[in-house]
Amino acid sequence: QVTLVESGGGSVQAGGSLRLSCVAVRYIAGSYCMGWFRQAPGKEREGVADVDSDGLTTYADSVNGRFTISKDNAKNILYLQMNSLTPEDTGMYYCAAVGWLGSDCPPGSDYKYWGQGTQVTVSS
Repeated sequence: QVTLVESGGGSVQAGGSLRLSCVAVRYIAGSYCMGWFRQAPGKEREGVADVDSDGLTTYADSVNGRFTISKDNAKNILYLQMNSLTPEDTGMYYCAAVGWLGSDCPPGSDYKYWGQGTQVTVSS
């Protein structure tokens, strides 16, 4: 069982930055994908960024160029550096992981392990 614990959320003004962290208490052996997802009130969950075990990353168009996903394999920590934040980035951010052999990381519905979420609030 993989346990994911997020931290780093908070309240910032537009244009500010935050860095989210996700500690994997246990890690997935072999190939995997890890990702960040978010859900704003009244909206569906959306994928923000993901990274596979080879380090390949993908980003949602809405965050490309502003957010950076990275991982520290030695510490089993996934990060999301968020810059130039806008009120549209407000939401609960979740870290997720899944064992995965495909060439591209899957959609959120295929992820097996989820953290409890960390709130990000961006004010204008």
